[in-house]
Amino acid sequence: MNTATITTFIVYLVGMLALGFIAYRVTTNLSDYILGGRRLGVGVAALSAGASDMSGWLMLGLPGAMYAFGMNQVWIAVGICIGAYLNWQVVAARLRRYTELAGDALTLPDYFENRFRDRLRLLRFVSAVVILVFFTFYVSAGMVGGAILFRNSLGFDYTTSLLVGTSVIVAYTFLGGFLAVSWTDVVQGTLMFLALILVPVIAIGEIGGWDATVNAVGRIDIAYLDVFDDMTVLSVASLMAWGLGYFGQPHILARFMAIRSDDHVPMARLIGTTWTMLTLFGAVFVGFVGIGYYTATPLAEPETVFISLTQVLFNPWIAGFLLAAILAAIMSTIDSQLLVCSSVLTEDFYRAVLRRKAGDKELVWVGRFTVLAVAIVAALLASSPESTVLDLVAYAWGGLGSAFGPIVILSLLWPRTTRNGALAGIVVGAVTVIVWAQLEGGIFDAYELLPGFVFSAIAVIVVSLLDRKPPAEIREEFARV
Repeated sequence: MNTATITTFIVYLVGMLALGFIAYRVTTNLSDYILGGRRLGVGVAALSAGASDMSGWLMLGLPGAMYAFGMNQVWIAVGICIGAYLNWQVVAARLRRYTELAGDALTLPDYFENRFRDRLRLLRFVSAVVILVFFTFYVSAGMVGGAILFRNSLGFDYTTSLLVGTSVIVAYTFLGGFLAVSWTDVVQGTLMFLALILVPVIAIGEIGGWDATVNAVGRIDIAYLDVFDDMTVLSVASLMAWGLGYFGQPHILARFMAIRSDDHVPMARLIGTTWTMLTLFGAVFVGFVGIGYYTATPLAEPETVFISLTQVLFNPWIAGFLLAAILAAIMSTIDSQLLVCSSVLTEDFYRAVLRRKAGDKELVWVGRFTVLAVAIVAALLASSPESTVLDLVAYAWGGLGSAFGPIVILSLLWPRTTRNGALAGIVVGAVTVIVWAQLEGGIFDAYELLPGFVFSAIAVIVVSLLDRKPPAEIREEFARV
């Protein structure tokens, strides 16, 4: 077990806990705990949106896919870059305005209920259930990534690794809520950026330059260099469909809702999309360069390629901080997802159903303890060492993107959207992903997000057109937004 690596990890984790404690001191009500009082600055909102999105799959899953299959996996990164940009361009400013005008909504289910004047509260309940189901898988994916990191870098066994990583994340999210999550995301996003640029550049230099790297990869299998190798139109569309998931991720949309003003969105979009593009293609090249570097002794676990390159290329002290970037990627997503689950349980179940007159202090503490409860369930799901980061993330990302993506877009752009249309879209999107993931062969090998998103959008449009027009007050509010 390396002393330098352990020391750098401890310094990093103590720093994150310190930020959590500072945020605890300025968190006084539920709006602070869930949305930071809607006062995020441009840089914090941009880096937090990016870092909370790019979980351990950016440092482990995507490089692992590139290492295992070659350049044909680059379509994932292309789709995500397009999706991230369009999410900032189409959704961010509109959602920031609409959530404030529509009853100062703090959560996505809250927004749906207020936007469509759903007095039966069906939208709130159904969307809250969907969030809890898929986010529990998402959180467990991050915990698996943390366990892989601690097992391979510190020599802990899988269970111990899982407990250590989970404990730290839960601690600062429990204390500081949204502000803690957002502030730590800035640090974590910076670490991730530096690591994903530095590692492939140094590795290429060690191999002998870019031409030598390409030649080394080509000698193993020339197909690794071909972005269209073994690809069909359906398989390319399936990989690029990852980008569609952006429109329905509650933890990313929460950053749009929390930015100080919609006037800040253009600059945040520039920062956020630049960060996303550079880190994604850094991850792509980590996996690609790994193929050329490990020609003699291929790695048994593709998802450890970033960890392995870091350990062999750098001084243990530098390696420790670079490996902390993996932990940063994992923590920056899990904390956001835990907070969304906590927000849903607190705002959409506890206050909406059980205690409508609950005070702010009570609600904040309910939020903190629901963070703990969700973390325990997710840790149980992640307890199998056979779990893979990319598979768990793909399932959760697909479920949330299909259920919420179409209705988020249409609710902001199409005034004819109705409550029943929204409900149909959420249910159809979620059910399609669940069913499609169980089927194999032919078109069923396509990523379930693609059919889920399409069927959900069709359901929203068809049911809304068959339904009565929205009342005048809803149309007037839409016009104001």
